[in-house]
Amino acid sequence: CSLAEKWDLAFIQYMEAGKSAEETFNFTEASKMYEEAIACQQEMELKPVLRWQFLAKVKLGSCLRELARYRESEEVLTQCLNTAQAAMTKSDGDQQMYVHALTALATLHQAQSKYNEARELYIRALPIARNFQVSRSSLWLAGHIAGYAEILRKSGDLVSAEELHREALEIRELAASENTCTELELAVSYTQLGCTLIGRKQYEEGYRQHHMALFSRFKYLNFSHGLVSESLNYCAEALSALGRSEEGISLGMHAVQIRKIVFGTSHPAYAHALSILASCYHKVGRSNCAKGLLEECLGICEATFPQNHANLIPNLMNYADVLCSTGDLKMAHDVYERAIMIHKINFKENQKANQLEKCQTEVKELTFRIESGEDIKHTNGAPVACDNIMCALPEEETRVIVITDIGRDVDDEYALVLAGALRKKKCFNPIAVVTTLSPSKQRAYLARGVLDTVGLPDVPVGVGSAGGVGEGVELEVYPADYAATQTYGFESGEDLMERALKSSPDKSVELLILASLTDAATLVKNHEHLFMSKVKGAIIMGGLNPLDSAEFIEPDTSYNNYCDMEAAKYFYQRCQELGMPTITLSRYAAYGCPIPTAMFNDLSKTEHMVATNLRGVSKASVNHLWFKVNLQKSDPRREKLPERCNRRWFCETFLGVDDVAEKGTLSIWNMVQNLKMYDPLAMLCCVPAFRDKHFKCETKYVSGTAHKLIGKCATQSGIVDADALCKELCFLLEYSFRSSLQNADKIPK
Repeated sequence: CSLAEKWDLAFIQYMEAGKSAEETFNFTEASKMYEEAIACQQEMELKPVLRWQFLAKVKLGSCLRELARYRESEEVLTQCLNTAQAAMTKSDGDQQMYVHALTALATLHQAQSKYNEARELYIRALPIARNFQVSRSSLWLAGHIAGYAEILRKSGDLVSAEELHREALEIRELAASENTCTELELAVSYTQLGCTLIGRKQYEEGYRQHHMALFSRFKYLNFSHGLVSESLNYCAEALSALGRSEEGISLGMHAVQIRKIVFGTSHPAYAHALSILASCYHKVGRSNCAKGLLEECLGICEATFPQNHANLIPNLMNYADVLCSTGDLKMAHDVYERAIMIHKINFKENQKANQLEKCQTEVKELTFRIESGEDIKHTNGAPVACDNIMCALPEEETRVIVITDIGRDVDDEYALVLAGALRKKKCFNPIAVVTTLSPSKQRAYLARGVLDTVGLPDVPVGVGSAGGVGEGVELEVYPADYAATQTYGFESGEDLMERALKSSPDKSVELLILASLTDAATLVKNHEHLFMSKVKGAIIMGGLNPLDSAEFIEPDTSYNNYCDMEAAKYFYQRCQELGMPTITLSRYAAYGCPIPTAMFNDLSKTEHMVATNLRGVSKASVNHLWFKVNLQKSDPRREKLPERCNRRWFCETFLGVDDVAEKGTLSIWNMVQNLKMYDPLAMLCCVPAFRDKHFKCETKYVSGTAHKLIGKCATQSGIVDADALCKELCFLLEYSFRSSLQNADKIPK
């Protein structure tokens, strides 16, 4: 044996290694360790006691069950039960071992949808467990009571399941009062009771139970732990049932990401997370997103479970419901028919009767609609932009259309995160996001994903122009696992802005421009009357020439203007001619409110996928900028970087010195003291209360209309109190991240 000279010591080491692998949900490795432990037993001169022989095999059988290797698991666990039964007839009979064998096989039968066989085994096991255990705070007994309750829940007897889960919870709570039960063990009862209550349509209490489990697991486990993903998943499901699916989407996305890493993309646990995320998308009107997720989910289930497994039924029902929404009534009818067939195979009469009745009712309704000639596919199997749902808003709400070149610098993405907080705080409502700068469609995928993670799945995204970049030129877009898939369909940015404006009351929309002004100029050129009637002002992240240098305001050579100077000049000129107020926030404002790099570390502690990704992206972006500022001015690899952005500018802006010894090809991140958050500051300017509190404006009146500039020069940044603004911004960003993970109570007061 490679682990130890003595077989008995090797056996113990393999058992411990198997347990450690199980705790991280690595059941493949755990099963290998238990197989090695069993092999060690065969080599021992003095055979271990029967309980130890038995335990290794039960552990192996349970791991095989988790891997959906049901036939092998059944062989191992049946052998264990036979061994335990034989021992009960002899003097060395072990009641605990016998109960363990019965319940392990029962749990396998539950996974196989053999609910009647599972119940029969538990009916034999539970009385022995109750008689054997004297203490009312026995976690062993609580585990077996809860195990039986889970079988009852899965087979549809929710009333009995709730009664038993409450008994198990009571036992664990008593044990906790005696300091013999941990919060994580209590979280098991919260989760199981929560699932039962959701099944009984007691959604509020079900969500409360799941949230308590989530809180405990956040507290004690790594965020990437499989149990955290379980709680995220069930909280998302409960929120969806409560009509709060827009909140559930972020939790569902995190659950999918964790389970993808922990279990892999062919495991039923990953498929379950896809199914719940799909349900959330469907309920906010994003049925095409839901359709793709459910098709992936069903593919996994079909490949993993035995044919006509009961676990397919809820996924088939969800898929059929989505197909109805996308207009494919015939396929929806057939999917419901298959669900009925599988139900009849797995359940006796009156078991899960509501599930069967729902399917049968839908089949009748669909048959009538199809015979009436209603079966018209909306999508023809292709992604469409109809998932861009525009929600009705109160007339007094300030609405914001955002134009962004997200994916180039992290501050654009932080601006969208900030929008999530500002909407939750009822400061304003983003009604559309348009991505610009080639490749603008890739940027739209990223914007869609970010909005979904911060509770804004109902904000539509459109694909804008190349943003002044030459034909065939595509600038970088940094990667993110949460970006929308490339099957997602978008409408054009111009069409989306037109639609958003038409649906808004007069003079209710702020146009927030965080990128080149190409798309804004196009909007004014092609829809001038609509622009003037619906828009009350434009807020631009850019820059102006000195206000007293000319009769009119003129754009300077800041990056966003420089990308398409012709469009910038046109937009500012027409705003002045039409009497449209503008607020321009310059780079000097951002220089006046440097954000310490420690903030990015603090935000990543929220464990939100966007915060974690942006921390890494910030480092890569700064290093890439350092590389570009060290190139010759004529080097095309500088892309659209203005000439003033050179090595000295970088050192003064990010390092607080005139120069450093480091070469342009080396990493500079460790020397960076702070970053500039241009776009989040511009986003804050959309809210009058924040604008008045944190910024001082220089104003130039043109034909009686105010045009304001925040950040006149390096010595006049327009920032009232940099520390206060930095703290406000950090609080709002952290609030956005934590609240989208249903964990806002961790925010410092």
